[in-house]
Amino acid sequence: MTDATASSSWRPVGPQPTRRLSRISLLDPSRIIEGVGIALESIRVAKARAALTILGVAIGVMVVIAMASMITGINRAVSGMLEQAGPRTFMLFRAFRAGVNIDDGSEQPWDRNPHLTAAEAQRIRRIPGIEEVAWREEAGGPVSAGSQSLGSAWLVGATPNLIKAAGGNLISGRNFTDIEAAAGAYVAIVNDKLAERLYPGLDPLGRIVKIYGIPFTVVGLYADAASLFSDGDSNPIAVMPHATFSKVVEYDRGGMIIMIKPSDSISVADAQDRVITTMRVMRGLKPSQENNFAVVTQDKMLDVFNKVTGGFFLVMLALSSVGLLVGGVGVVAIMMISVTERTREIGVRKALGATRREIMFQFLVEAATLTLLGGAIGMAMGGAIAWAVNRFSPIPAAVPLWSVVAALVASVVTGIFFGLYPASKAARLDPVEALRYE
Repeated sequence: MTDATASSSWRPVGPQPTRRLSRISLLDPSRIIEGVGIALESIRVAKARAALTILGVAIGVMVVIAMASMITGINRAVSGMLEQAGPRTFMLFRAFRAGVNIDDGSEQPWDRNPHLTAAEAQRIRRIPGIEEVAWREEAGGPVSAGSQSLGSAWLVGATPNLIKAAGGNLISGRNFTDIEAAAGAYVAIVNDKLAERLYPGLDPLGRIVKIYGIPFTVVGLYADAASLFSDGDSNPIAVMPHATFSKVVEYDRGGMIIMIKPSDSISVADAQDRVITTMRVMRGLKPSQENNFAVVTQDKMLDVFNKVTGGFFLVMLALSSVGLLVGGVGVVAIMMISVTERTREIGVRKALGATRREIMFQFLVEAATLTLLGGAIGMAMGGAIAWAVNRFSPIPAAVPLWSVVAALVASVVTGIFFGLYPASKAARLDPVEALRYE
């Protein structure tokens, strides 16, 4: 073997120190800290350009945090409301309008289905294995007491066992009796919110409340179960016998809801089958005909509600994407300007041995720092909005951990994605041309 052959065929054996050191240098914390420092310095020098980037990302993240907080809070409130009504309680509707419904003028199930009636509810009550059956109809209407008045309180006509079926607690006094319900007596139980508005600082028991100008005697005070938009902080409500309600209150007939609670001796599915069979027999439906009523379990209601909130999540993602897109465009603009201003510096670094990968890594760290700062500001703004909504409105709001993680990840990914082009351009600069740049 000649020396020339030996020289041309020789290859170094083992790891190559220069390449390994280059890979390690990218993971060196000092490199990341340096990139963060340069990014913060660029913000200080070019405040207007940086503000565009930070503001766009902040708005996108703020939307994610605020909407996720409200949807999470409402979901928890709905779950709590259904749980308070009893996990085995299910409901009978004239028709169940799941999700968002658009009225196009055509006949709808709730138009052609027969109204639910008290006679049907009473028949269901006699089914073996059914523990409680309550029914109610609702409407808004004026109430007053002395000098205090409300233009529209929530008026409920129900059976005496409504609280047992729907949840809630009788604080003082009593419920109206079966005899009062049958006779259509002018008695009512009011919730604590109505009592606070009409009888501030007074005991409402035995006092007169006028509903549509007709005097009713308050026989009970109760705290109603958690509602859709609150945790026990509901609207003013007055509950009266259903027979009295139908005589006094102006309401749209056909909105009766029957609440059914099976006994522990049978399953919920078995109870539903018995109710469906009884209703079909009462209405004379043939085997080939569909039900002209709707039996709805709490799980189904929660599933429908989750589908509706899923639509809000899509809107949330669309709105936040616009903000992140604005921030991304800002990243491209500010990083391209940074590349131009630092062309000579890049040439010097390349002349001293910096690789393309190192240059690119440096600029990506700067871009991610900008968007991460915007994400942090957006998180603070979204958290403040969630706190204000929870504190000053009936809508509950709770910041979920996943939204915080998603916001931070989205911020960093936005910076890296939109920073790829400027970073790649900086990495491809010719060192000789870069050193000549003025």
